Amino acid sequence: MGLLELFITACVPVFNMLLVTGVGSFLASDFAGILGKEARKHLNSIVFYVFNPSLVSIYLAKTITMESFTKLWFMPVNILLIFIFGLIFGWIVIQVTRAPAKLRGLILGCCSAGNWGNIFLIVIPALCKEKGSPFGAPDVCQTYGLSYSSLSMAIGAVFLWTIVYNIVRATSKVTEGDGDAQSNQTKVSISGSATGTFSEENCSNSNDHTNESTLPLISKNMPPNKYKIPLSERARIFFSRISGTVDLKKLFAPSTIAVIVGFIIGGTPLIRNTIIGENAPLRVLQESAELIGGGAIPSVTLIMGGNLLNGVRGGASVPPSIILGVIVVRYILLPLLGTGLVKGAVRLGLIQPDPLYQFILLLQYAVPPAMNIGTIMQLFGVGESECSVIFVWLYALASVAVTVWSAFFMWTLST
Repeated sequence: MGLLELFITACVPVFNMLLVTGVGSFLASDFAGILGKEARKHLNSIVFYVFNPSLVSIYLAKTITMESFTKLWFMPVNILLIFIFGLIFGWIVIQVTRAPAKLRGLILGCCSAGNWGNIFLIVIPALCKEKGSPFGAPDVCQTYGLSYSSLSMAIGAVFLWTIVYNIVRATSKVTEGDGDAQSNQTKVSISGSATGTFSEENCSNSNDHTNESTLPLISKNMPPNKYKIPLSERARIFFSRISGTVDLKKLFAPSTIAVIVGFIIGGTPLIRNTIIGENAPLRVLQESAELIGGGAIPSVTLIMGGNLLNGVRGGASVPPSIILGVIVVRYILLPLLGTGLVKGAVRLGLIQPDPLYQFILLLQYAVPPAMNIGTIMQLFGVGESECSVIFVWLYALASVAVTVWSAFFMWTLST
């Protein structure tokens, strides 16, 4: 199949995404007034807690078994490599552009964390339905494609809330105003200096664990040689430090729990035969989960369109060099690097010979930043408007970049 035909095939799912995103932006505009801030918040909660978990769990249960999971081990490694090289490229962007301190965490997050969930859930099913798709029968392609995409989304969420979350947390120290009644806005200062006043980190809506994590191991009231900390107390202090560093509530998101449920169902033949299949006695559970999960893709796309409208309206100013640097990293450097890494892994026999699986691994390097980066910036109260501006440019160019790279990846897989 020629490169031009593959390019046309790759255009269709991207245009589908753009049209639905445009509808979301229109519904969020003042003219329509349907998908306002509160409406998007409630719809996003439904997607986060209901639609996405249903979609993830049922497609994993249908296609993933313990045997097949051993063949997919390279996907978490692939995402980890994207994070590592993205952080390296992001650090170079910071040094070259001399980015302000409050934008360093944002730049590192945009360069390292990609949209490995929503984009794939939109692009892959549409791509499988195209006549010129090199991935075989449309129904089989869609089933396995959504399964791989669900796994990608879950793994990406784990890395996002462990790596990017703590990068932003480490690069920005958020302190509340000293009783200033005039403004409730947070003050941002860069952490990393050896001296400074103690400040309360507003990491999330959950409780902080700073008091427990900074307890001394030896009491000042007792001599060190006469006081021994019990093992249970050491374990409590250790886990309190871990909980203070990693937000476990964000780490075990509903989609992540859904992945675990999907693996349990798919990996247990008795449970799988009871729920999955046309003749399964409890097939109504499968059909109900598919019905609920079907609302995830259109809802997420509408929300994306409404959120991007904020970047158009925002009055924040971001240096063009920073925007250009992130664009170069996400749409040029990472895809080129990913092509070499994935092709090298295929030659070494580390990746199973499945064109659809290889395509998803390649496309993970060429997607725009994760939308949840904006949520993380909001949690710390730093760089929110700048994040919207960067996202507008990155997602506006995603229509071209994703199309071009998708066509190129399919061409390399078909040759």
